[in-house]
Amino acid sequence: MRFSFWPGPGNAWADTLALARHAERTGWDGIWYADHFMPNAPDNTGPTSECWTTIAALAAAVPRVRIGPLVTGNTYRHPAILAKMAANVDHISGGRLVLGLGAGWQENEHVAYGIPFHTVGGRLRRLEEACEVITRLFANEHSDFEGKYYSLKNAPLSPRPIQRPIPLLIGGGGEKMTLRIAARYAQEWNIWGDPALLRHKMAILDRHCEEIGRNPAEIQRSAIALLALSDDPAFVERVRQSGRPVLGGTAEEVRATVQEYIDAGVHELVVPDFTLGRTLDARIAAMDRFREEVIERFR
Repeated sequence: MRFSFWPGPGNAWADTLALARHAERTGWDGIWYADHFMPNAPDNTGPTSECWTTIAALAAAVPRVRIGPLVTGNTYRHPAILAKMAANVDHISGGRLVLGLGAGWQENEHVAYGIPFHTVGGRLRRLEEACEVITRLFANEHSDFEGKYYSLKNAPLSPRPIQRPIPLLIGGGGEKMTLRIAARYAQEWNIWGDPALLRHKMAILDRHCEEIGRNPAEIQRSAIALLALSDDPAFVERVRQSGRPVLGGTAEEVRATVQEYIDAGVHELVVPDFTLGRTLDARIAAMDRFREEVIERFR
């Protein structure tokens, strides 16, 4: 099991860098970062750092760990430009990038920045074409493609990525389209979910793989869950009220939940810093407690 850390995009850059460096020094396996331009809130206020400039900086400043967006909104960038960006960040990182990609969902930032939002089906069809564009560019010196939404004409990708290919992670749990896209294109797949949901979704992902003749074992599976490692039941319950999956309770209870993820076939757990405290010191202390009381039991 890999354990990865997700610093929130509302953090100041200095805090994001400090958290990522601390995660790397203390043995975490990866750093992920959200691709958003503003909070998903009615007043649209609050600092939100841009994803790809942030992970490029982290790729240069933080060694060893895997790094990537969780996940890039496909609607925000032309996939050929995204492939170029990814290849460059792969070089900056020395071959540690994972390209997380999803259909895009946060409507308020589309409206605020004048980005077409499309229907759910329209976003998913664009995601599928984007995967084809990116896959071709990663695989070939020059690529041609003529789709409904995107096109390439003898398009180069140079310098080539260090990784051949850069792993493509598809985020999302839509059973008819998203998981089918993941089955065809992804090396990794991610979703917010508890172990029961992961079992359900992975069974569908496996069926999509079987339908196209792909070995399901070729796709690594990861999950995101909020962390509430605490001896205070009231705090744990408040975190659960978010409606998100939670690694919650005492160290023994959290270890038991991690084991459930492992038994379900999950390869990586991603822990956001959203519930770890308001100050940098509090977040680092929560990271260290989780590492010492949970992660180290699974090494």
